[in-house]
Amino acid sequence: MQTLRLLFRKTPIKIVALAAALVLAPRLAGAEALLLVEAETGKVLEAQNATYPWYPASVTKLMTAYVTLKAVKDGKASLDTLLTVSPTAASQSPSKMGYRPGTQVTVDNALKMMLVKSANDMAVVLAEGIGGSIDGFSIMMNETAQKLGMTQTSYVNPNGLPADGQITSARDLAILARAIIRDLPEYEYFVHIPSIRYGRRVVQNFNRLIGRYPGADGFKTGFICASGYNLVASATRNGKRLIAVVLGASSGQMRAVRAIQMLDRGFNTNQLTWLKAPLGNVEQLVPVAATPPNLRDDMCNGRRHRPASDDDGEETIAGAEGETTAGTLLAGLQAPALKPSEILAAAPVPSEPVLVYTGPTRTGAALIAAVAADADAQASARHRGKKAHAAAKKDAKPAARTAAKSDGDAKAGSKTAAKPAEAKASDAKPTAVRSVAAKHEAAPKSAEKPGSDAAKPGKPKAAAKPKTAGKPAPKDG
Repeated sequence: MQTLRLLFRKTPIKIVALAAALVLAPRLAGAEALLLVEAETGKVLEAQNATYPWYPASVTKLMTAYVTLKAVKDGKASLDTLLTVSPTAASQSPSKMGYRPGTQVTVDNALKMMLVKSANDMAVVLAEGIGGSIDGFSIMMNETAQKLGMTQTSYVNPNGLPADGQITSARDLAILARAIIRDLPEYEYFVHIPSIRYGRRVVQNFNRLIGRYPGADGFKTGFICASGYNLVASATRNGKRLIAVVLGASSGQMRAVRAIQMLDRGFNTNQLTWLKAPLGNVEQLVPVAATPPNLRDDMCNGRRHRPASDDDGEETIAGAEGETTAGTLLAGLQAPALKPSEILAAAPVPSEPVLVYTGPTRTGAALIAAVAADADAQASARHRGKKAHAAAKKDAKPAARTAAKSDGDAKAGSKTAAKPAEAKASDAKPTAVRSVAAKHEAAPKSAEKPGSDAAKPGKPKAAAKPKTAGKPAPKDG
C-alpha cells in the first residue's frame, strides 16, 4: 500500500487517470456480457459489459415472436392463420425444418418450431406472413424496439443469421424479455416449451435450463461465430422472477453455467443486498458507443469445429465453476446447492413433447392423421436422401476410374514423347501395354477371362463408358 501511495505521488495525474481507465474498461476480445435483473421491477442485480453492442444471433427470434404475437393479440392475425413456405424461407441456413416451398404451416406451429428448434426458415415464414416481406417485417421489429426503449438495437432479418446492422445489447434483451412477460402473459408458454415432436423426430429445447434448473421458464438461445454463445433465460422462485442475459460465452455449456450462476446469486442474496452498491434500473443503464466485438477467431477458428446449430451441449468447461466473485462468496453463506454442471448433466424432467405439424389446425383423429402423414413424409424424404447419396457414390466410382485412366494415359504419353525420334519400336511397347491395361481395368470383370476379346491386344474391347454423375444428395435440413 505504501508503495502505491509513493507511485501515485510521483506520477502525473493524467497518466494515473489513463491507467485507471484502462484497468476499468470492459474487456472486448473474448469478453462476455452478463446481466441479471428482476423481471417485475427491472432492478439490476448484476451487470458486466451489459451496455456494449453485441450481435444477437438467434435471440433475435424473441423479437420475431413478440411482433407476431402482438399482431395476434391485436386481431391482425390468429394462431390458426395458415402461412406458406416461400423459396426464400426454404433457402435459409440451418437450423431449420427443411420444408419445401409451398408447404403450409399455422402461426402456432411456426412459432413453436422457431422457438424450440430455432428454425430459421420458420422465422422467415412468420416475417413474410405478418410483415409481407423480410424488409417489411424488419421495419416492424425496429419500430417495436424503439417503442420498448431498446435504444441499442437494430434488426435486418427475423432469425439472427449474420447481417450487417443486426445489433443489440444485454440491456436491450432484458428489456425485451420483460416486455414479453408484461405484454403477452397469455402467450408466454411459447418461450418455455421443453420439446416438440414433428413426425417421428423429437427436438429438445436448446435452452438447457428448461426442465433442469428449478423454476426455469424462458427464453431463447443463439449462436453465430461473431457473437459467441448467447442466452436469455428466466426462472421463478417464491413468486420472484429473475431474467439472466449471457452474451459471448465460449460454448453452449458455458452460457448455461453462467446463467445458472447469476440466477443462484440472485435468489440467494435477498438478505445481503446491502453489501452491494445499487445498480439502478435496466432502462437507466448507459449505452456504450462502440463497435460490437467480433468473436469469430475465438469461436470458429481452424482448431475448433463450428457446430451445426446454436447448441453444443457436449462441451464442458473445466474451472468454470471454480471462479470466486463477490456474488459467489455471498451465495456461499447460503445452504449448499447443486453445481451448475450437475444440474445440466441431469436428464430433463419428463414431459410430453408438444406436437407440431404442417397444414391447418387439427384436433382429434384429424390431428393423429396429420402427424402420421408428416411421419411418412419424413421417412420418404430420408429414404430419397439415402438413395440419392448411394447413387452419387456409385456414379463417382466410374468417374474416378476414368480420371485415373486419363491420368495414366497422359503420363504414358509424356514419357513416350520424351524419347528420341529414332527410338526402336520395342521402346513404345510399355505405353501400348499401359493403355490396354487401363482399358482392361475399365472393362467388366467377365472380360478378364483368358481367351476373351479384351485379352487380345490387337482388338481391344471398348472401355465401359462411365455413367453420368447423379444429382448430389440434398443438404440436411
